[in-house]
Amino acid sequence: MSYADTVFIEMCRDILVNGTSTEGQKVRPHWPDGTPAYTIMKFCEINRFDLRKEFPMLTLRKTGIKSATDELLWIWQRKSNNIHDLAPHIWDEWADETGSIGKAYGYQMGLKHPSKDVKEEGLKNAFPDYYEFAENEHGETVFRDKETLREAAVKKDGRWYIDQVDKVIYDLKNAPFGRRIMTTLWNPEDLDEMNLQPCAYSVTFVVSQDPGCEKLTLNMILNQRSQDILAAWAWNTAQYAVLQHMMAQVCDMIPGEFVHIDANAHIYAPRHIPAIEELISRTPQPAPEFWLDPEIHDFYRFTKDSVKLINYQVAGDQIKDIEIAI
Repeated sequence: MSYADTVFIEMCRDILVNGTSTEGQKVRPHWPDGTPAYTIMKFCEINRFDLRKEFPMLTLRKTGIKSATDELLWIWQRKSNNIHDLAPHIWDEWADETGSIGKAYGYQMGLKHPSKDVKEEGLKNAFPDYYEFAENEHGETVFRDKETLREAAVKKDGRWYIDQVDKVIYDLKNAPFGRRIMTTLWNPEDLDEMNLQPCAYSVTFVVSQDPGCEKLTLNMILNQRSQDILAAWAWNTAQYAVLQHMMAQVCDMIPGEFVHIDANAHIYAPRHIPAIEELISRTPQPAPEFWLDPEIHDFYRFTKDSVKLINYQVAGDQIKDIEIAI
């Protein structure tokens, strides 16, 4: 059976049996009909997956790997905060009349910050194909994609400015054993201007080298402040495992351990409990094989069609019309 199924079943049983209820408490989330959305929650669920062994895909019900990848690329690659740039409609409830979700997720990923560590030779090493040094319309020296003109870095006042995603790639290529390779979406300065403050807010990359292995191993930690177990756990687990595979391939590494930390892991009670009980009663299927287009070595060339699952067998019918607390 898929190891992700084992993790999910044990976690759900633990929450249902040992979790604490928020019923009657003052809670922010509410249902579309306006009533408070209470949960049964457990503090700090930590799940570990070894991507060298199998891809962490739930088989108890179907998860759309391409849709999950599209949302991941919306944040990490397109660095967008507008739902019109995203095919799935999962963010519609939090968007304003222009489609914006405020200064959240992709907006934070796209902000460029000064970095004294970034050098010209390091940029060429991190982005060896398609990129060039040039001058933009503002008269600034930039390091950009020759085809799309995407600016990976901008030089101002003698320093290079770079966003969090490109800095991760830069560090993994130039100083892989560094202990500061991470991203954060939790920017206190902008929290009030986010239509939803980020649930998956931090990713840390740690490189190791297995004995006797020529290639380095890329390990990753995903931190979430909040996790809706029914609606999003399988989705988040799959999409960030995809990210780890992509980053590993771009940096010529092997994807290793993926650790998923949920500070508040919850099941909405009572509305989500019947669906959870149905899922954990099903018979898990073997884990599918994950395929990532081996020809792509630039993170910005990946699309949702760069991934697929082989022999993905699902244990039962899709559970539809899941109510989402907002």
